[in-house]
Amino acid sequence: MINKLTSLVIAIIGLAMLYMGGKLVLVGGSPFYAILSIGLLITAVLLFMKRAVALSVYAVIMWIVMGWIVYEVGFDKWQWIPRGDIIGLIGLWLALPWVVRPLSRAQNARKVRSFHPFLGGTVIFAIALVIGMMFYDPYPQQGTLANNRNPADVEVAQNDWTAYGGTDNGLRFSALKQITKDNVGDLEVAWTYHTGDLRQDKDASEYTFEATPLKVNNTVYLCTAHNEVHALNPETGELKWKYAPEKDRSYLQQHQTCRGVSYYDRNAVAAVANTTPAESTPAVAPAQAAACSKRILSATADARLIALDADTGKLCEDFGQGGVVDLHANMGKVRPHALMQTSAPLVAGNLVIVGGSVMDNGYDKGNPSGVIRAYDATTGRLVWNFDPANPDNTQPIAEGATYPQDTPVAWATLSADTRNGIVYVPFGNASPDLLSDQRDQNSNTEKFRDTLVALDLKTGAFKWSFQSSKNDLWDRDNPSQPSLLDIDYQGKKQPVVILPTKVGNLFVLNRLTGEAVYPIKQVDVSTQGLTGETYSPTQPVSALNFIPEPLTEKSMWGMTPFDQMACRIEYHSLRYDGNPWTPATETGSLIFPGNIGAFNWGSVAIDPERQILIGAPVRLAYKYNLIKRTPGTEDKRLFTKEDTPYWNENFEGTYATQIRQFASSLGVPCIAPPWGRMVGVDLTTGKTAWLRRIGNTKNLQTTFLPMRFPIGFPMGMVAHGGPLTTAGDLVFHGATADNFFRAYDINTGEMLWEKELPAGAQATPSTYMGADNRQYVIIAAGGHGSLGTQQGDAVVAFRLKK
Repeated sequence: MINKLTSLVIAIIGLAMLYMGGKLVLVGGSPFYAILSIGLLITAVLLFMKRAVALSVYAVIMWIVMGWIVYEVGFDKWQWIPRGDIIGLIGLWLALPWVVRPLSRAQNARKVRSFHPFLGGTVIFAIALVIGMMFYDPYPQQGTLANNRNPADVEVAQNDWTAYGGTDNGLRFSALKQITKDNVGDLEVAWTYHTGDLRQDKDASEYTFEATPLKVNNTVYLCTAHNEVHALNPETGELKWKYAPEKDRSYLQQHQTCRGVSYYDRNAVAAVANTTPAESTPAVAPAQAAACSKRILSATADARLIALDADTGKLCEDFGQGGVVDLHANMGKVRPHALMQTSAPLVAGNLVIVGGSVMDNGYDKGNPSGVIRAYDATTGRLVWNFDPANPDNTQPIAEGATYPQDTPVAWATLSADTRNGIVYVPFGNASPDLLSDQRDQNSNTEKFRDTLVALDLKTGAFKWSFQSSKNDLWDRDNPSQPSLLDIDYQGKKQPVVILPTKVGNLFVLNRLTGEAVYPIKQVDVSTQGLTGETYSPTQPVSALNFIPEPLTEKSMWGMTPFDQMACRIEYHSLRYDGNPWTPATETGSLIFPGNIGAFNWGSVAIDPERQILIGAPVRLAYKYNLIKRTPGTEDKRLFTKEDTPYWNENFEGTYATQIRQFASSLGVPCIAPPWGRMVGVDLTTGKTAWLRRIGNTKNLQTTFLPMRFPIGFPMGMVAHGGPLTTAGDLVFHGATADNFFRAYDINTGEMLWEKELPAGAQATPSTYMGADNRQYVIIAAGGHGSLGTQQGDAVVAFRLKK
């Protein structure tokens, strides 16, 4: 009876595999699964006939399958899962005594045996192989970074963390070294603070707690998704004060987040200005009164710039209108939630400088300007503006005038070289990001699309620019804060700016001239796509890049052969040119990396003393489907639900663009892991010394389980947030799509310590020295709406055990 049921199950699996394997063959895919299904059906028939030879036949099948797996993917254990899990489980079942004994009895009643040598030996070998692979991973690149530490020629974070990136250089590096790779295992929770700002039903689905806390003025400052500002005691986490604006909860908000606040000390800036050449830093007078001489600047999701007294949390009445500058000014008509601020404003000298974020691909026309505006940090007076449509006129716009709409925006945090008086603006695309039929290729707007622009800090005057993506049709915004340092590349010392991009490029440019330091080549890409669209024939690729290897059918993954076959079939049904610049189509295109990018707002961390770069590039593919709009559907939702933002609907345009992760019906990515990596690069040579998977599957949200995945398999998870490096030769990193915070050896990438947090830590950590002379490392743990990580409101600080 057992064998008849077994034969029935194997027959059903074989028929299902024959059906899907046949479909795969018809679209030009591998015939292996179709052939394998024949073997399963033969096994099922022989079992039903009580023929012992069925076990030998299946043993042969197992050997063929193992050989095929090695041929396709080598000994990567994670890629063995979909190819071998069901085949292995069937083999294990068939090798058990209650299956072997009846078959043996039917063949020879006098010599009944409970073990089949050929099949049993094959199963034992397979189990031993799997156990062996558990201790082997062919993916990581092993290596060690040179340990040469010299004083940096740029400002780095010391006892405090005074700006979003540590300093305005955007390095995410601290000179603190009380915590080292030798004692990091002794870290413990110093305190946990809960903001109380939690997502409710009316809030945006993209509700994220991505703040990087500042520590300055003997206080920790951070913001929440609703732009509350909390000031905490650095040693205890006790609340000093809180600024809580009225919450505007709306599901139409595309991004409900705040990545950080900024700090301005008028007296400190005045002291610096008196010792700095006037041409590089705007002058500022000392504060006349103690009130608001130190202030926190916060840019909000509803497009306001707010100044708070850093000591009390009260609005600075001398700033703008009662402490607030309305960033809707001079923008013309702005649709609800179409203009927002998600990144920390840049405070440089006595200026606070902001870009902006818009509702991407919501409407074809009428999107807010991407103007860069510099305000006096004391009065809120507009000092200069750089409008991509009118780059030569940076004088403040006249009252009542309007900035031209539909220009590139810079939503990432800006950086500044205050010594040389330059601000660096990572412009992204202009909405709509994904279509070019309405673009004027000769306009100023096109010159600044996906372009790093260097401006004079004092006047906003244009200095130089570099375009990181040509005629962007994929949402390839420059999402990362640029990093500024000096490097000794090939024996020549140069001041550089490093720009991470969504494609995976790390462009290394002379920050004074914009000239390439690392070589950049132009690669040929396809110009064949939609009629009426314009495609650039070439795209830039940096010598330093983490553009993922092109996908093939062998790259497809799944939890079983069936969802893997479904991914293989879909892979062949999508257009894919083997590079990141495949044109989107109405029938569907595979874009890799997708719009989340290889690098995003988390940017990279750089140790300028050792000239080491640490990054966490992502590997995720997405499907882009263009949906033609007609006169009757120009204002109708074509694929989004009524209670969600109108992502990529592009109302009144020629096409809407539906973007979905390339994933199976189980909600698992179709491409094989790792989906998240960490890399260590020697900037003096441009060589990657080490590469490793980061993150595990614990707490992963899937569609095939009613709960979060309970086991932490270290496959390499997508990371949304940045790393932190310290002079203690450590890398601290949360960000992965689990709830863990980790520390790594910067020399080798070896993980040294991890701690599970109460929620996802899709944020960038910071570090500081407390008044108790103990080094703290702090991170926000509140989850990420789009990644589906555990939501929360925690801020957790760590220090060494006494």
